[in-house]
Amino acid sequence: MSQTSTHTNPNTAHKHNATQINHQPNILRVNPKFIGVVHLSALPGDARANTSSFTPCYQKAIADAQALIDGGVDGIIVENFGSAPFNKGTKDDPAPAHQIAALSVVATQIRTLAPHIQLGINCLRNDALSALGIASAVGADFIRVNILSGTYVTDQGVIEGEAARVLAYRRQLHAEHIKIFADILVKHASPLAPLSAEQACLDTWKRGGADALIVSGTGTGAPVDASLLHKVQNAVNGGVPIYIGSGLNINNIQSLAPLASGAIVGTSLKEKGELSAPVSAQRVHDMKQALKVYWS
Repeated sequence: MSQTSTHTNPNTAHKHNATQINHQPNILRVNPKFIGVVHLSALPGDARANTSSFTPCYQKAIADAQALIDGGVDGIIVENFGSAPFNKGTKDDPAPAHQIAALSVVATQIRTLAPHIQLGINCLRNDALSALGIASAVGADFIRVNILSGTYVTDQGVIEGEAARVLAYRRQLHAEHIKIFADILVKHASPLAPLSAEQACLDTWKRGGADALIVSGTGTGAPVDASLLHKVQNAVNGGVPIYIGSGLNINNIQSLAPLASGAIVGTSLKEKGELSAPVSAQRVHDMKQALKVYWS
């Protein structure tokens, strides 16, 4: 479970290599590059659960993780995707305990299964503190936070970013090695007030303390707009890595991959590209090979 070889401090790198970074806007200073997603099924206790046992949920998750590993991903992120409709994940409406526990169980099994692969946690909708707690306990490397900075209108209602609490809790856990991947203009949401992509980037990175920024389409599996990636890259000028957060597939790799440092890929790695299907090791392998041209 050693993580020392992959824990690069992007903030330190920025200070010591500012000139180099400004001339290389696509430089990758955090791993991993190709991240596959393990979507947990609806769990016992969830509104849409169709089982009273956690066991089949765990079995499906580990089977998907194994397919991702066999296909050659650099990282895996685990999220409670099947638990929709989600709690906000805020102080007053946190993720339920059974979801946090299930994420911990699955993440622990994946860490044991593949200690060489970087591991991430996304506790939907926006429970960054729980994600950090899980990541610290299981030896994960990064978390995804949908709303780290700003205020957004979402299908869960209005959610405010809690960057101060998130960074303070990470310090409490002595877990600064756990990277914070934060969405900007996150999918399934709209900013409460008009907000440009450029300002969202700077607020989330410079003021919110994100270690990497995620740019996604309008919803799950929806491709990100190339023009938005261009705006984000221009705004950060290579100071922080940019990840594609949704919709990357074999057909759009050529246009999107050169504009990012990495990607989090879920839907297109499933059999026939169907969200509800199991992960296909062959589709993972095919995408891995296609991405080598850009992220070798």
